[in-house]
Amino acid sequence: MTANHYDTLGISETATQPEIKQAYRRLAKQYHPDSQQVEASHEAISQVNVAYEVLSDPQTRRQYDQQRQYLSQVAAAGIETDRRTRYERTVDIQNHYRQRRQAGQTADDQFQQWMRQVYSPIDRLIGKIMSPLKSEVRALSADPFDDELMENFQGYLETCRESLDKAQQTFKSMPNPAKVASVAANLYYCMNQLEDGIEEMERFTYNYDDSYLHTGQELFRISAQLRREAKTGVKEMG
Repeated sequence: MTANHYDTLGISETATQPEIKQAYRRLAKQYHPDSQQVEASHEAISQVNVAYEVLSDPQTRRQYDQQRQYLSQVAAAGIETDRRTRYERTVDIQNHYRQRRQAGQTADDQFQQWMRQVYSPIDRLIGKIMSPLKSEVRALSADPFDDELMENFQGYLETCRESLDKAQQTFKSMPNPAKVASVAANLYYCMNQLEDGIEEMERFTYNYDDSYLHTGQELFRISAQLRREAKTGVKEMG
């Protein structure tokens, strides 16, 4: 994995936001330690998270591009950056972070705001999706071929889809502070699993193939574990 965030995500420097998100989702699944993939790696997923955090926000992406352009110009002019003195590098770093503090909130303020405006609403919406599943499946199992029962189950899935859409929009409503990278990643994976689970159970309502229902329930079970991991991460930060 390279320090170039574009190379880390395997995308071009002109990639659109949907392309960035798609690349992140693919790599997150590939490198997540729980994915049981050969490539799974804590270090790799950390670098992917950092790259996505920078490039998914237009403002930080613009700053990152400007910084890279500056360094390229310096290199093209034949100026060796390693000749700069330690004092000069320290001053540059201090100025950079001072500007960022002046431009926005403190890291703690950002964390508290993210918890209020992103994590808590998403957690409630996820609970709204997952909590009724057992009772809904139990009710349907009485007779899956009963039109009324099936209609009720489809209504539940539609409600799940609406809640998930709200959760996904909330997740994108503000950048994730670096402090919550692992919690945000677990929320992201959790919502992905829920989305796939809903799709599987929707397929069941079309063809009555129990395998789709069972797969959907298993995906919800995985989502529940990811939700618990996110909660644990929040408690550890508290």
